[in-house]
Amino acid sequence: MFRAIAATALAALMPLTAAAQPTPEQMKIVRIANPAVGEPIALGTAGKGCKETEIWYEMWDQTMVRKVACPTVTAYLPQPWKATGAAVLVVPGGGFQFVSMSNEGWPVAQWLAERGVAAFVLKYRTEPTPAADEDFKRAMAARFQAPRSDEGPDPAMQEVIAKARTDAQAALRLIRANADKWGVDGNRVGMLGFSAGAMTTMATTLANEPDARPDFIAPIYGFMTAVTPPPDPQPMFAALASDDPLFNKQGFGLIESWQKAGGSTELHWYQGGSHGFGSRKFGTTSDLWFEQFMAWMKAQRLLDAPKK
Repeated sequence: MFRAIAATALAALMPLTAAAQPTPEQMKIVRIANPAVGEPIALGTAGKGCKETEIWYEMWDQTMVRKVACPTVTAYLPQPWKATGAAVLVVPGGGFQFVSMSNEGWPVAQWLAERGVAAFVLKYRTEPTPAADEDFKRAMAARFQAPRSDEGPDPAMQEVIAKARTDAQAALRLIRANADKWGVDGNRVGMLGFSAGAMTTMATTLANEPDARPDFIAPIYGFMTAVTPPPDPQPMFAALASDDPLFNKQGFGLIESWQKAGGSTELHWYQGGSHGFGSRKFGTTSDLWFEQFMAWMKAQRLLDAPKK
């Protein structure tokens, strides 16, 4: 399963008319300069002497970044008169090969800020990929051809997941440390993750570090297998499409195990949307996921403005 994530995440970014298994020729990459959206804050988890190797590019009309070595978080703060005090760490997906910034990062953070929620986009460390675009395309195309396995992650994948989790934990600590500055209630800091970002959200949650524990979580098209929840599980909002090619046949063990442990859950199982719907609109009911997430936050009293 874990070895198939990168291939499936990449396929999800393709136009619906594209071939199921693209060739390198079909993967047109246009390198771009770092778009410098917002003011990224270095997390320092890669060490003080971290040397950035990231490559920004556009593919299939989306902006992505790969070879991330120095993780950052970028704040999107609501207007003071809109601020609710709630905060969300947004974790884009990308199969741990890249970070899908323009689909699952920036627009989602902007939506949250517009609705009074402080949002923070995490650019976490990714698995090393070939520097040359042609080599990268061949490597990605090869992943589509690789047989799928339900075995656990190999050591290389374990390492990259652990790095992403460490980056997320550092971001949560940073948000709470600057809660007063950013108008955030340190007891209402959650995580919203997509695909590999959902895996990072769950890894962070299950690690259950007291000062880096999200207060609520929203894994979006992430794995659905059972887990051992932490004590006093936080509220969970989950969303998945029934035609998701990676996770749609896993059942609902994640939800069931959360419920059995006493956790509050809400699951949206959409008829269509495939994998990677994110901020895109497909004309399916998955287009409604964000408004439903906001309705859930309201029902959880997470949007109640702090009393003055």
